[in-house]
Amino acid sequence: MPLERARRIHSLPVPLEEESRRSAARTSSQEKKNSNMGEQPIYSTRAHVFQIDPNTKKNWMPTSKHAVTVSYFYDSTRNVYRIISLDGSKAIINSTITPNMTFTKTSQKFGQWADSRANTVYGLGFSSEHHLAKFADKFGEYKEAARIAKEKSLEKMELASSPSQESPADIHSPLTPPVTADLCRINGTGDDVTLSDVSPNSILQSDLSPTTPTLAHSPTANKHWEAELAALKSNNAKLTAALLESTANVKQWKQQLAAYQEEAERLHKRVSELESQSSQTNVIKSQKTELNQTIEELEGTLKAKEEEMVRLKEEIENAKHLQTQKDELAKKYEETDLRNKELEEQLTDLEQRLESSQVDQESLRKSLKTLLEILDGKIFELTELRDNLAKLIEDS
Repeated sequence: MPLERARRIHSLPVPLEEESRRSAARTSSQEKKNSNMGEQPIYSTRAHVFQIDPNTKKNWMPTSKHAVTVSYFYDSTRNVYRIISLDGSKAIINSTITPNMTFTKTSQKFGQWADSRANTVYGLGFSSEHHLAKFADKFGEYKEAARIAKEKSLEKMELASSPSQESPADIHSPLTPPVTADLCRINGTGDDVTLSDVSPNSILQSDLSPTTPTLAHSPTANKHWEAELAALKSNNAKLTAALLESTANVKQWKQQLAAYQEEAERLHKRVSELESQSSQTNVIKSQKTELNQTIEELEGTLKAKEEEMVRLKEEIENAKHLQTQKDELAKKYEETDLRNKELEEQLTDLEQRLESSQVDQESLRKSLKTLLEILDGKIFELTELRDNLAKLIEDS
């Protein structure tokens, strides 16, 4: 049903497409009201929502400008699990979990899954790896629960068909696939139902016809079939309300489509009149072609100039860098030259000190030499005096 609805919307004019979107928003609002009766959120998180581009099937298109709430819902009446996300009043995710779905982690904070009923691929970007892991675990858990619920539904259908010797197609129960499929289709998750072709009376008759013989032939199962009948009546009332609302929407869309078709015909006539009045269409087209060629040439020239400007900017940046290096080297050279002058002055001072020190040492050496000569003479005189004294002592 979503694929068929999307095809119808894309085939309508732009204003009608907008009206269809508004109607889809109203339908999602109605689904939200229905969820208050039997569908409850069981886990919620926040993420950025994306959908695969239907044209390229490769690129992601964001469906929300910021992070929105993404919730798992459980419908106890139909025993199904759904992933739902609303951006304001617009439902950007409405995906029923089936046993054959798979949630794939494509990066540390991004995951995706394919919904064959909606004919699209949803992607979620989380703020942390922990939130992604938690969402993936819940997906696997509810996928397994959906598989078990489907198996139990099939078992109940087989058990219900065996005592009455009736085929599964003749037994309708709130937990069996036929009614569940109708409910799913009314909620926008089925694939092959046109609402205008379904009659509430025919549904009620098809629901009641299998139970009448059973009540007549099985008196002991009255309570069971009364409960079945009450559930079927409740489901039939919901289906009738949904069908009436969808029929009203279809009528409104048909009226709008007729109005838009009349407007389109009027515009086509106006265009035809203008084309017939314009005798210079070919000249204008040729001028337009020449102008387009001129524009393309100018765009090519502009692109070349822009590339040249980029190259010149790079050269200017390199020249500035070289100038900076040159200034730094000049500054270092001046500092080195000043340091050399200081070292030369220090060397000259040291040479002068060395020369004066050598002169002082020479004069000191001469003084010491003179002193040694005098000392030698005195020592010699003392030696002679000693010898003389020794002789005098011996003589005496």
